[in-house]
Amino acid sequence: MFSLKQPKPTFKSYLLPLPQAEDHIASEPRIKKLEPVLLPGEIVVNEVNFVRKCIATDTSQYDLWGKLVCTNFKISFITDDPMPLQKFHYKNLLLGEHDVPLTCIEQIVTVNDTRRKQKVLGPNQKLKFNPTELIIYCKDFRIVRFRFDEAGPESAKKVCLAIAHYSQPTDLQLLFAFEYVGEIYHNPAKKVNGIDPGGGGGGLSSASGQQTPLFETYSDWDREIKRTGASEWRVCSVNEGYMISTCLPEYFVVPSSLADQDLKLYSYSFIGRRMPLWSWNHPNGSALVRMANIKDVLQQRRIDQRICNAITRSHPLRSDVYKSDLDKCLPNIQEIQAAHIKLKQLCVNEPFEETEEKWLSSLENTHWLEYIRSFLKHSAELVYMMECKHVSVILQEEEGRDLSCLAASLIQVMLDPYFRTIVGFQSLIQKEWVMAGYQFLDRCNHLKRSDKESPLFLMFLDCVWQLLEQYPAAFEFSEMYLTILYDSARISLFGTFLFNCPHQRVKESTEFAISKNIQLGDEKGLKFPCVWDWSLQFTSRDRLLFHNPLYIGKSAPCVQNGAVKTFKKNYSSTLRGVPPALKNGIISEQEFLPRRNSLILKLKPDFLQQTESQSNSMEQYFRDWFAKPVDLHGIILPHISGTQIKLWKLCYFRWVPEAQINHGGFITAFHKVSLLADEVDMLNRNLRQYKSNSSLQGNCSELDQSKMYFRANSLNDTSGAPDFLSSSFPFSPVGNLCRRSILGTPLSKFLSGAKIWLSTETLANED
Repeated sequence: MFSLKQPKPTFKSYLLPLPQAEDHIASEPRIKKLEPVLLPGEIVVNEVNFVRKCIATDTSQYDLWGKLVCTNFKISFITDDPMPLQKFHYKNLLLGEHDVPLTCIEQIVTVNDTRRKQKVLGPNQKLKFNPTELIIYCKDFRIVRFRFDEAGPESAKKVCLAIAHYSQPTDLQLLFAFEYVGEIYHNPAKKVNGIDPGGGGGGLSSASGQQTPLFETYSDWDREIKRTGASEWRVCSVNEGYMISTCLPEYFVVPSSLADQDLKLYSYSFIGRRMPLWSWNHPNGSALVRMANIKDVLQQRRIDQRICNAITRSHPLRSDVYKSDLDKCLPNIQEIQAAHIKLKQLCVNEPFEETEEKWLSSLENTHWLEYIRSFLKHSAELVYMMECKHVSVILQEEEGRDLSCLAASLIQVMLDPYFRTIVGFQSLIQKEWVMAGYQFLDRCNHLKRSDKESPLFLMFLDCVWQLLEQYPAAFEFSEMYLTILYDSARISLFGTFLFNCPHQRVKESTEFAISKNIQLGDEKGLKFPCVWDWSLQFTSRDRLLFHNPLYIGKSAPCVQNGAVKTFKKNYSSTLRGVPPALKNGIISEQEFLPRRNSLILKLKPDFLQQTESQSNSMEQYFRDWFAKPVDLHGIILPHISGTQIKLWKLCYFRWVPEAQINHGGFITAFHKVSLLADEVDMLNRNLRQYKSNSSLQGNCSELDQSKMYFRANSLNDTSGAPDFLSSSFPFSPVGNLCRRSILGTPLSKFLSGAKIWLSTETLANED
């Protein structure tokens, strides 16, 4: 009987089919239809089709094809090709996965392969050759590379010139935030993610619903005085309307014994007219104060004595005042900038694998970790003065708006557990950086004035990360939060990190409003989006990454002397970590001696003037501190010796595929701890429901409300780590860092002895 089915073909071809002409024709409209997602006020300046984005592998097999677009906010690469070797990346609601904000661009290099030419593009420059390649060096250590092999040469040249022009504006009002806010004021319906400009810190709050105070009003400062118990201090409004100083906030705190008339008189003698600013009060009455240098030499001694007397009278014990000259004790902003440049060169050096043999010596030569250690060490010494000696501390600096921001913030993080919560930490940045006049515009170099650039804010976040690494259960936020906060300072949308002082925001935004016919009413300048409105950037699920699953809140029980007690707000000196040896404490004789040719470990004049008994008292204090058990809601002090100061790899290495560990790194522990914390939370909710005699099925929605990014599917969940986890989580190096040749880890060279190393693809697929 015959079958009606067609016989199966017996010939099998092992050659790849040639692309059909109609397939090639059909692919062109698909790329041309790709359009960028634009924010209010964002416009497309230039674009070019058929661009190839180079992916970090040793071949061009996985390169992406798409459209390169330059807007007045970002450069955007748009593609619908799937990302190879990449299974996870957190999503920013303002920026696509391949987008780079213009203010994050550090250098633009154009290359022509055939003519063997390359040029670093500046604003308003001409390009005499047609580029075949564009390399973008970013301030966050990222390198992005595009090829124009199939693109029109003139279109490629125009988009490169547009990127160079718009990424290096000459005026503050040319930054995108002004266009965004102007569009929002003219068209209020164009809100992004339902967020109003300048939303007032309502994005991320604590479990109690507390919002981030911005310290723009009298009441915010008054609440902080009451929170710290600074009864002998008052909120001063003498600078209302910025009548006294343009680089101070309108409201700040001064000793109650200083009259407004005296402050007005004394202000002329300070550099920048920056009068002494209160930062924080210890429960024992000691105060932390910031002060600029007195420029009037004839009046210096009299005014200095008057200020010190007022601070002394504000202390319940009338204790003396300890003055720390930060310009003599700490590295200056030029040295910090030089260290940052060396660190960046080390981390993005090509080829990366060749640096391994001399990695540690190269890292030491950057002086970055040395400067981190000096800030932590000096801050710990001032903590000792306030905690043990019960004296008020004055941080003195030439202008009082650079090093004092970092030192004052670190001291408060060590002393006050409130500033180790998310809302508290954000309020600390508002108080000590934004409102105190830290020059974000110049130090972050938003307008490309490199002579004033210095990464002090990054160094502060790095110092906090060192403390977080040493005391993980004492901080509510995670290192991902710190990294994303650093990235947010490079986005030209948030007024938080856009200006040198509050007065500049009011002045520039008022002028812009007048030019755009925007009616301000009673508002003091335009309201820019606040970085603390995290819902503008991230979904509620991605914001869970900000929370540290190891954190122990104030309501956690603690067993003391056999009795169960509840953590309460106290600042007793009982929080202690146990070092490997006493020599790893804060102070030792060796730490007082200069090491090599270091500029920062010289003998300090303040300590040379101390008696031998005072030095011994300080050393004994730290020995006792480290010998006692940990109290997560008291003081924390850093370990600063040897390898205890580490490199913040998640921040600096996240774009280096060779440095990533598949299924490894801190994220493995983070994943396991998250599952465990979520399981404990599930058990607690089940117990509450059982005690209230409510059925588990009746409140299933409550069981789904997890505070962890990684959630336990059920009790006793033993699932393994997800396949997409690597030590770069939640950042994806593949597709965001482009190198001509990435051959995998140098370790394979020594293990196999072969000249050909494993490829990145092979490593990524290994179990």
